[in-house]
Amino acid sequence: MRSSTNTVAIETLERTPQTRRRGIPPLLRYIGVRLGVSILLVLGVTLVTFTLTNLVPSDPVQAALGEQAAANPEIVAKFRAEQGLDKPLPVQYITYVTNLVQGNLGTSTQTRQPVAEELARAFPATIELALAAIVGSALLGVGLGLWAALKRRKFTDQVIRVISLIGLSWPTFWLALVVYYVFFFLLGIFPGSGRLDPVLIPPPHVTGMYTIDALLAGQFDVFSDALYHLVLPASVLALYTIGLLTRFARSAVLEVLDLDFVKAARAKGLSKRTVTFGYVLRAATVPIITVLGLAFGSLLSGTVLVEQVYSWNGIGQYSFAAATKLDLPAIMGVGLIVGIVYIGLNFVVDVLYGLIDPRVRVQ
Repeated sequence: MRSSTNTVAIETLERTPQTRRRGIPPLLRYIGVRLGVSILLVLGVTLVTFTLTNLVPSDPVQAALGEQAAANPEIVAKFRAEQGLDKPLPVQYITYVTNLVQGNLGTSTQTRQPVAEELARAFPATIELALAAIVGSALLGVGLGLWAALKRRKFTDQVIRVISLIGLSWPTFWLALVVYYVFFFLLGIFPGSGRLDPVLIPPPHVTGMYTIDALLAGQFDVFSDALYHLVLPASVLALYTIGLLTRFARSAVLEVLDLDFVKAARAKGLSKRTVTFGYVLRAATVPIITVLGLAFGSLLSGTVLVEQVYSWNGIGQYSFAAATKLDLPAIMGVGLIVGIVYIGLNFVVDVLYGLIDPRVRVQ
């Protein structure tokens, strides 16, 4: 009797940690782990950004002051003291991280304005451009990839594969110039530069994105004009992503089509629409989401040349100006923002994994 009692007690003690672990829902535990990893990655991004920026061989003092002022030792010493450049690099990094926690990204050496305020003005323009490009890319790319997979080895499949290959092959900077020349200079169908016609006043600032702010303010004429200006640069950015998503979605769908559960669904007599969207596309969603997240991050960080061609005052144009003038605080701010965007997108993708596929959050 006593032996059986001890056995029950031991089994109870062994099950207690498992019971406690089961107290936290798997999805919340999964999100918590991913959030902790993301915070560590952000700290790593600050270290990498700070280190790489300080490894630039050029002299930021001369770039900021000019040759005449940089020749004066007193002016140089005062500038280095104001910017904290006279301190050891570890001290500079600690100061940098401390300021970041307080929302201070430093002051631009060229404009003498806070970098955080300048990025806050430039970032919404790039977000608007990237969102328009990724939405169009997702709809067309996934749709074409699904269509090509369902028409495997047929003429439609071959045509879609050729079109996607063309989209992947064209350099974005060359395509931006060609599209600008044809549709603005020759045909005059679309506006060539800027986010809005000069005769129109930007809508009241809410998000910084003209299309959304115009809708919120009920200014439909401003919305249509902002959307009109958005077509060309967004199309140029979307073309490469459409080709990438088309080929990837086709491969993902083809893998799912050969799985047993799809064959079983067809054997049950389910409609083709139900099998395609309820089984095939849902199972292929997880890898497609991965590519979408990476593609959106690439659009945000790869808009430099497109924004230059179309005079789109976003983070790409801002980073180009900062790099050419060796504005280190601005360069570090852009690098930090891009890194945080990538980490944030990866976190969102991981959470979507857990929501879509229960096996991920259980593991």
